[in-house]
Amino acid sequence: MEYLVKMCGLTQERDVEAAILNGANWLGFIIECPSPRALSIEKATHLAKPPQGLLKRVAVTVNASDILLAKICTLMQPDMLQLHGDESVQKCAEIKAFTGLPIIKALPIRTSQDLQRTKLYEDTVDFLLLDAKPPKGSTQRGGHGLTFDWTILDEFNPPIPYILAGGLTPDNIQAALNNTNAKIFDVASGIEASAGVKDHALMAQFMKSLHMTKNTERKNTTRGAEDLRPTGNVSRGAEGVSPTGNV
Repeated sequence: MEYLVKMCGLTQERDVEAAILNGANWLGFIIECPSPRALSIEKATHLAKPPQGLLKRVAVTVNASDILLAKICTLMQPDMLQLHGDESVQKCAEIKAFTGLPIIKALPIRTSQDLQRTKLYEDTVDFLLLDAKPPKGSTQRGGHGLTFDWTILDEFNPPIPYILAGGLTPDNIQAALNNTNAKIFDVASGIEASAGVKDHALMAQFMKSLHMTKNTERKNTTRGAEDLRPTGNVSRGAEGVSPTGNV
C-alpha cells in the first residue's frame, strides 16, 4: 500500500536534500508566522526544489495577508498552500480562487467534537490536516510534538483526503497506521535534532517504519492512494498572482 509523507518545517538545504533522498512526497516550508521553523519568502524560495515525480512543495501560512499570499505564489510558486490559522470557509474559497492552488486546511483536534468542524470545509478545500491542539496560550499553531487520541478517527471517513499530523515519530507511526485510515502523514518535530534542524537518521527511520506495515494490518479504507494526489485541475497557475479586493 502506498502512503504519502510531508516532511515539514524544513529550514536548511541539507535537510531538503535529505527529505528528497529519504523519499518524502511533499516538502513543507513555514513562511513568516510564529514558529521556530519560520522562513522568509526569499529563503523558502531558495530552498524549494523543482518537483520531481510526485514531489510537491507546500507553503505553510498562518492567517497570511493577501499581499503575503500573492508574494508567496509569485516568488516561491508552491504546488499547494497550507492554511494553518483561523481561516474561514469563505476565506479558504477566496484564496483558492485567486491563487488557483490546491488548499490544505489545518484544524486543531483534541476530541471527537472537534472533528465536526471538518464538515464545514469539505466542499471547499482539497485536503484536511488534523493536528493536535496546541497548549493553551501558545502562539505556535503546530510543531509541539503533541498527539491526540487517534481512536476518535475510527469512523472518520471524509469525502476528501485527510492528513494526520501532530507528534508523529518513527516510534509511533506504526500505531498511527494501525489505528487510523490515514494515508498521508505530516511529520516535523518527530524527525528533528532541535527545532528546525532535521535529524537525518530519524528521517530515514521514519520512512522505514512507515513502509514496514503490511496491508493486512491496516484498517479498511474506501480510497486508493492514487486518489490522494492533487489533481492539477486548477484554474490558474501560481505565476503572476495578485491579490484582489475579495481576499
